[in-house]
Amino acid sequence: MANHSQLNFQDASSPIMEELMGFHDHALMVALAICSLVLYLLTVVLTGKLSSNTVDAQAIELVWTILPAMVLVALALPSLRILYMMDEINEPDLTLKAIGHQWYWSYEYTDLKNLTFDSYMIPTTDLPRGHFRLLEVDHRVVIPTSSTVRVIVTADDVLHSWAVPSLGVKTDAVPGRLNQTSLFASRPGVFYGQCSEICGANHSFMPIVVESTPLANFESWSSSIPS
Repeated sequence: MANHSQLNFQDASSPIMEELMGFHDHALMVALAICSLVLYLLTVVLTGKLSSNTVDAQAIELVWTILPAMVLVALALPSLRILYMMDEINEPDLTLKAIGHQWYWSYEYTDLKNLTFDSYMIPTTDLPRGHFRLLEVDHRVVIPTSSTVRVIVTADDVLHSWAVPSLGVKTDAVPGRLNQTSLFASRPGVFYGQCSEICGANHSFMPIVVESTPLANFESWSSSIPS
């Protein structure tokens, strides 16, 4: 989870998030190169070292046409690759349905004897020692590690957004519409998220907690919860 005064992303816990962080660094380097070039050209212009003859400057026009096109290609190709990776869900191991309400989440494991439960934030007065304020819930989403989980997201009343940053997931929950995304936790752990769409007065009080656990532990958990 994020720490105080943290400037970087949270540690990546899924292959998608690793790809997103790599693309972020790539885009920043491209932006740095553009800013450096623009700063250099401004310096040259202000010092009078650049010719002011722009009536017949075909070479300059060629450069400022081809160079931006190359920059767009350098950004578009890795971006499209990641988009296809995020949308591609082939034979998921588990299907999870997340439904946003004002102001809590409910979950359905449709593959597991129709397992359903509501997930409410634990009030600060009831929070166990060592747990995170405004982030812990009474029922966590449990998924098996190293397994592809298809997540179907919708809402019951207003717009919500199901987001877990360390897993690289952010999907809008729209009433009357089913949006689909995928989860793949590459390591065991507990990952925190929040609703990322302003949905009303208690928007800040409907956190998301995803717990990734080995398959044997997941099977024990699922069998211990009554349907």
